[in-house]
Amino acid sequence: MNKIWAFLLDTVETVVTSLAIFLIIYLFLARLHYIEGLSMQPNFQNGDYILVDLISYKFSQPKRGDVIVFIAPPSPKHEFIKRVIGIPGDTLAISQNKVFLNGALEPDSFLPSNFITADGNFLPEGKEIQVPQEQYFVLGDNRSESSDSRVWGFVPKKNIVGKAWLRVWPIQNLGFIPNFSF
Repeated sequence: MNKIWAFLLDTVETVVTSLAIFLIIYLFLARLHYIEGLSMQPNFQNGDYILVDLISYKFSQPKRGDVIVFIAPPSPKHEFIKRVIGIPGDTLAISQNKVFLNGALEPDSFLPSNFITADGNFLPEGKEIQVPQEQYFVLGDNRSESSDSRVWGFVPKKNIVGKAWLRVWPIQNLGFIPNFSF
């Protein structure tokens, strides 16, 4: 009888400890995110799973080129994934299907050369905007198929869930998500 109680106690301790570790990781360190849609192609595919780092932006600011997961202003019940293009203080414009950042053509080495950037309601062709403090301008890598800051405006820092850190599925694409700083 003592062996049964010892086994049950060990099992309960293992389950409780495992749950506690899982909850700490899920709530404070990293979260699994499912990519739904085509807006981040070719770098991320519909159906990919990534781990999102939840703590980096508690101690630092998002940088240009970071891929972030955030609560979208037009849809507060959904999390989106996009790339940070403009940080507080930057000026942005779209002209002839190209993004201009602080007066210069945006480096877009993470995009295929045949991708174009159309304007949107928030940032129409030729209009220049400045990114306010605590706000970010984000774009999908698949510029022609993305609902992003061109359409619905800036992303408040408080809406940022975290930084895309590691692709975990599909397994053949397992790896850290590269940073493109510009």
